[in-house]
Amino acid sequence: MATFQDIGVAAAINIFSAFIFLLAFAILRIQPFNDRVYFPKWYLKGLRSSPTRSGAVVQRIVNLDFRSYLRFLNWMPDALKMPEPELIEHAGLDSAVYLRIYLTGLKLFVPITFLAWAVLVPVNWTSTSKTLALATATFSDIDMLSISNTPLKSQRTRIHRFWAHIVMAYAFTFWTCYLLQKEYETIATMRLNFLASEKRRPDQFTVLVRNVPPDPDESVSELVEHFFLVNHSDNYLTHQVVYDANKLAKLVKKKEKMQNWLDYYQIKYSRNESSRPSMKTGFLGLWGERVDSIEFYTSKIQKLSKEISVERERVTNDPKSIMPAAFVSFKTRWGAAVCAQTQQSRNPTLWLTEWAPEPRDVYWPNLSIPFVSLTVRRLIIGVAFFFLTFFYMIPIAFVQSLASIEGIEKAVPFLKPIIERKFIKSLIQGFLPGIVLKIFLIVLPMILMLMSKFEGFNSISSLERRSASRYYLFNFVNVFLGSIIAGSAFEQLDSFMKQSANEIPKTIGVAIPMKATFFISYIMVDGWAGIAAEILMLKPLIIFHLKNFFLVKTDKDREEAMDPGSIGFNTGEPRIQLYFLLGLVYATVTPVLLPFIIVFFGLAYVVFRHQIINVYNQEYESAAAFWPDVHGRIIIALVISQLLLMGLLSTKEASQSTPFLIALPILTISFHYFCKGRYEPAFVRYPLQEAKMKDTLERAREPHLNLKGYLQTAYIHPVFKDDEDYEEEEIDEKWERDSELVPTKRQSRRNTPLPSKFSGSSSPSLPGVVEERGLP
Repeated sequence: MATFQDIGVAAAINIFSAFIFLLAFAILRIQPFNDRVYFPKWYLKGLRSSPTRSGAVVQRIVNLDFRSYLRFLNWMPDALKMPEPELIEHAGLDSAVYLRIYLTGLKLFVPITFLAWAVLVPVNWTSTSKTLALATATFSDIDMLSISNTPLKSQRTRIHRFWAHIVMAYAFTFWTCYLLQKEYETIATMRLNFLASEKRRPDQFTVLVRNVPPDPDESVSELVEHFFLVNHSDNYLTHQVVYDANKLAKLVKKKEKMQNWLDYYQIKYSRNESSRPSMKTGFLGLWGERVDSIEFYTSKIQKLSKEISVERERVTNDPKSIMPAAFVSFKTRWGAAVCAQTQQSRNPTLWLTEWAPEPRDVYWPNLSIPFVSLTVRRLIIGVAFFFLTFFYMIPIAFVQSLASIEGIEKAVPFLKPIIERKFIKSLIQGFLPGIVLKIFLIVLPMILMLMSKFEGFNSISSLERRSASRYYLFNFVNVFLGSIIAGSAFEQLDSFMKQSANEIPKTIGVAIPMKATFFISYIMVDGWAGIAAEILMLKPLIIFHLKNFFLVKTDKDREEAMDPGSIGFNTGEPRIQLYFLLGLVYATVTPVLLPFIIVFFGLAYVVFRHQIINVYNQEYESAAAFWPDVHGRIIIALVISQLLLMGLLSTKEASQSTPFLIALPILTISFHYFCKGRYEPAFVRYPLQEAKMKDTLERAREPHLNLKGYLQTAYIHPVFKDDEDYEEEEIDEKWERDSELVPTKRQSRRNTPLPSKFSGSSSPSLPGVVEERGLP
């Protein structure tokens, strides 16, 4: 078990690591040759010029202004200067609201920490009952500050001391709910204001239609056009069918890769024209026939260009390549809102509509997945995630058992003399468990993202939100519950074996708070040193300079070599939620953990604010659509903390005080449903009043806007947009007439009573409607 000394050693190591990372960043960021690495957002916006273009050769590489080195920490106040409205305009609402999650953590835990340390720490510390010793469990001096040290049933003072924890649980719950309600209200207002003031975007006028029913007489494009001309005749504008162009996209990507290698060898040859570069055609260039590199890649590119041309022709002309889905655009936002938020057909499984993602948010490979297979795919992934979650616990528990003094001594007994040294022992107990768990979780986000892609979500934002929800669940089961259950079981195994069965619940009740020392170690590794390492951006720094040296020959190449990255909602938000969970659970159990969480939220807020302002280039803008998920997970953490406190008090035989906690989960869940009904609609539906208002203002400001020209090619697959020979479909003026006649090739018109210009016959099933309209 880690002691104060062990935690102190771990804190010193992590603080020193964080300081080194921040110092290295402060020096590297002011070097001219790193300017595009640490300020790429300003370059992408065209608001910053490269300092390497002017001055002496040395000044283009190294910053010779020694006064700037004295101001190396200026980036911190600079990151806090930009006001929130300007930040929203600069980086988008998603980025601003993401930062508010860290602010919410600070607002939540700073008052809770002061209250817990003022009330609960003295209550736990001043116990004279030696409860920990009576429990026969392994403990350390840190546990003297936890609820484990509170007297059991046999002590006279039990009621007074446990009442302190119960009253604090109510205070923490009310403060958390009050803060969440205020944040939900504020962010819902910010979202509506952002949507009202936002510039025109294609997704404001467009819906994604899926599961278009097959028709033997009409193509998907004709069927979609006919359906919306009939059912949305006043608002329908244009549409774009969805193609299965995945194979074409792979060929285009392969060609781009070949082009990069050709550029590399051409640059290499231009630097030394005395000898042409050569290569071997085998695996990784280790064996095979030696050929001229430039000629080899030139021939490869020519061959791929022909394959791409053939495949593009096949995709555009083969009916099997057209999916039963389309992006349908409307003349007004109001028309799009009506279509996206209503049922289109008598059969609720056909003509399914939803708001289209913005074009840069579309995940094109998944649009080719048949709608009927999505349910099966999600069932498969649900089962796979279940097994991943619970089988992942086995290696984590095993490694965690080894990441302790006893585990290492059993595995490698010859190291015992070294391990027993004071500093090494403190290092292992205070630092090693956290770093081991961090290493085990490195590949997890990639696995979860692959799972989300297999499920068939059609936008990057929905992929990230789905992956984040699974990551959060994984963290809860493995990192939180797994570490507590498995770790406590390994550490208290000796106690379990030597006591009677009716004493085991007491030992568990004492042992669970003791895992706070492990989580303190993890917070310092992940939340202190890990956050500091994020701002250093070591990987993008190395990759940029490698590309800059080997591949870059133009300013466009240099811009493409930049890797600004993005917030990474699928990994960042679950990490934040784990800290919310730990803070709320241990606030009444082991308050000594809370200051470590406050340091995380404060440091992360400053670091990510700097990154959002200067580095990250967000891939999409969802107008904070993720906030209901954030709110819901904090509520879940609050309920879990209440249930665990109830269970913990019951194991300590505080039967008289425990029933007073039953009301807390009920009140919390009721509060959640109140917020869900009051604020969540602003995140899932677009008010028709807001849509009509924005349409009216736009028509007044731009009466001659060519909206069809603006939307016609917005949702064309990227592989077609890059094709110089691609020609847009001609716009037939007859579709723009406000005519009641709807052309169709279908012999049966169950979707409309109107006659066809092509067949010249009327609908036999609804003659009254035809006569009323005066049609033959």
